[in-house]
Order: sequence, then C-alpha cells, then structure tokens
Amino acid sequence: MTDQVVESHPLDPFLPEGARILMLGSFPPARKRWSMDFFYPNWINDMWRITGEIFYNDKEHFVLQDGEGKKHKAFDKERIAAFCAEKGIALYDTAVKVIRLKDNASDKFLEVVEFTDFKAILKRIPECRAIITTGQKATDIIVETFGCKEPAVGEMSEIVTSEGRKLDFWRMPSSSRAYPLPIGKKAEYYRKMYINEGLI
Repeated sequence: MTDQVVESHPLDPFLPEGARILMLGSFPPARKRWSMDFFYPNWINDMWRITGEIFYNDKEHFVLQDGEGKKHKAFDKERIAAFCAEKGIALYDTAVKVIRLKDNASDKFLEVVEFTDFKAILKRIPECRAIITTGQKATDIIVETFGCKEPAVGEMSEIVTSEGRKLDFWRMPSSSRAYPLPIGKKAEYYRKMYINEGLI
C-alpha cells in the first residue's frame, strides 16, 4: 500500500506553433523509469520506435547516439522534439494530478485526482484538428470530458467542444509493451491516423 501521495505532472505541455494534432497519454511513469526528460520516456515504451518505423522505416531512428554512432539505452529528446515541432504534433497527458496505487507505470494503478484543462490547452493550439489518445485511461477521460463517442482501437469519432470546435478523436493502441500487440501492427494503426490527419 502506498502513502497516497498526490503527484503533479512533471512536464509542461509540448505545444509547438501550428500544431495540428494533440497526442495524449494518461500520466508519465515514475522518474526512475525515464530514459529522457520528455513524453513517453520509458525505454520499454515503444512510442518513439513506432514513430521511427512509420516516418523513417527505422525503429531506432530516435535512439540516442554518441559522436561515434554508438547507441545508448535512451531516446534522443532533441531529435524527437524537433521532429514533433516540424510535423505539428503536440504532446501532453490527460491527468495533471494522480495517486499511484502501485509502484509501476500501469494505468490500471493510477487514480486520477485532477484532469488536464483541455480548454486551456486547445486555446493555445488553434490549428489543432485532432486529439489522439494512446491508452484506455486517456480515452476514458476524453470521453467523460467531452461527452463524445468512444472509438474502437485504431478508429476515429468526433469531438465537439463547448465552443463548437470540431476535432477528430482517434483512439490508438497503447505503445506500452503491456498492451499485447506487435510493434508492426501498432505502427499500422498509427500510420493510418497520420495519413488521415495529413502528417504523411
């Protein structure tokens, strides 16, 4: 049993100018599991391998290398941030305060204390036309917040905000290895979404 410590989100939203999609997870893993100071930092989370496979045909494209080309067990934050800014991919999470019921990165053991202020985030990225969730808890929070239909994994529905703004709502498979789907299959789902949103 934990001491019911409330954790606040350790990162600021990554909202590049001209962002066209907003990708939302649930909440970062504990810092001891990070391989970089950015979103999807866990070395055994495949988000950046999926992205490398889709855009560069190379799962290791975003793996950190030294000057001699030796790869490290970490992702390259600068390369990832530059890529996301260039493509118009904003990144954040659906919870800003949580209690971890177990010492792991599983959504199943996250108790959400406070949702993200989506209205404030969307106001800062006026060109954004799609929200993408990367896990069940993130999907549940978006459905609860906007009162929209929950899409099947790999599919899309529509969000209409209280201001009347329409957004595509994509539900992607989790990039966590706990989600039992081969990386190539996950990449197919993400590729379809990127094509539909005009990023490929």
